[in-house]
Amino acid sequence: MEKTFFPRDFHGVHVHFVGIKGTGMAALVELLFARGAVITGSDVTERFYTDEILERLGIEPLPFGKQNITEKIQLVIYSSAYSPEKNPDLAEARLLGIPMMLYSEALGALSRNSYSCGICGVHGKTTTTGLVGTIMKNLDLPSQVLAGSIIASFGNSCTMTTCSFSASEGQKYFIAETCEYQRHFMSFSPRKIILTSVESDHQDFYPTFSDIQNAFVDYICLLPQNGDLIFCADDKGAFETALIASKRRSDINLIPYGENAQGNFGVSFGSVSGGKQHFIIGDTECVLHVPGRHNVLNAAAAFALAYRLLNEAGKNPRDFREQIKKGIEEFSGGKRRSEVTGRAKNKFGQDIIFIDDYGHHPTAIKTTLDGFRQFYKNHKIIVDFMSHTYTRTAALLDEFADSFGSADFVIINKIYGSAREQPGTLSVTGKILAERTAEYHPHVVYAAEFQEACEIAAEELNKKTEFPDGYVFVTMGAGDNFKVGQMVLEKFKQQDKL
Repeated sequence: MEKTFFPRDFHGVHVHFVGIKGTGMAALVELLFARGAVITGSDVTERFYTDEILERLGIEPLPFGKQNITEKIQLVIYSSAYSPEKNPDLAEARLLGIPMMLYSEALGALSRNSYSCGICGVHGKTTTTGLVGTIMKNLDLPSQVLAGSIIASFGNSCTMTTCSFSASEGQKYFIAETCEYQRHFMSFSPRKIILTSVESDHQDFYPTFSDIQNAFVDYICLLPQNGDLIFCADDKGAFETALIASKRRSDINLIPYGENAQGNFGVSFGSVSGGKQHFIIGDTECVLHVPGRHNVLNAAAAFALAYRLLNEAGKNPRDFREQIKKGIEEFSGGKRRSEVTGRAKNKFGQDIIFIDDYGHHPTAIKTTLDGFRQFYKNHKIIVDFMSHTYTRTAALLDEFADSFGSADFVIINKIYGSAREQPGTLSVTGKILAERTAEYHPHVVYAAEFQEACEIAAEELNKKTEFPDGYVFVTMGAGDNFKVGQMVLEKFKQQDKL
């Protein structure tokens, strides 16, 4: 049994992070650093985008090794990717009797020390958390917000802090993205929950839809007496899950948002023009600078949570509508969430916009590409997609194949497998996915390796298109095919120099 230790006041507490470059881990580093902790950490030597966050904090990740662990360390927090049986840092910490906690456990402990809100759902939780944080920095509410990716409006960080966090001060709000995988969110202690969507996913852990839905129901039932469940009324899975949870817990406040919701958080979609989406939440006109109807719904979820927190704080939410609108308009997206990564011109002088997106589930692919089709209506859209995990691809093969309708040209890469899987035992490959996609789409090619995908994409992008505004080239998936976008962009930069 590991020793436990998690103080209310982190000033001067030495915390060592094992797997410090993970997105969630780096975000937790930011939070504890803001609370005065002394932080060290270890990880692999490969560079990740989170290295930029750590460098800003003056933290240099160390290679794994037992020498990293000294008796001065008071707490070790580690990623679920590592174990005390195999990682030298964790083995040494156990030998010295230093308290150790999984990331999800540490996040849960942090949630118990504040008025905490969890943002969950199969899709949309990172963007919704980013929207909430961007709104919160415009409100007079002391808070910390943790997202699962870098958010531009957080100052290119994963966290947003609007106050100091000393133990002697009053109630603070802690808002965090919480993950359903392996029921990690069950460590969290929410007072309010946003539920964006529920559908079948993570088939290696949740073989059936009922399995994953039951996990969300159990999480909702962690809410305290008369806690708030803010859920998307437009998402069938979220709607049904809210009803199931309410039968187990009739005291929970059900707060719907979306087109199918009434009152303060009902959504009316408006026009899309000039890189903006115009819409109405309740009777409040709003503007959003990121594409897709799904992101308007995410904005409505953030709007609703802000309203409820203002109520909780004894403030009149209607007095803060302008600040909430300002937060929504200031939001410009997150890392790998419809992120514009560069621009170039082809040999005909036509514009190319490079975008990278984390969409790795058929619903996310479809809604994101539909949003691009509306937002970039006069552009030809070329997509390079890398499916993530063999189990997800096999379980949702036809759904994946039918999700690219808004793209004009599709490149499929080999599957990005998980360390938990044995590819040889599964009857699906990237080539099979490409062949199935070709049954639904007229322009599909298979390019297993990134160099081949780069050459195919560059050739297509260098053709003169009839679309008046040029091209959008999207790399999409939870794997590492964002490198294809980097390679193609570099190729056009070199072409411009000739």
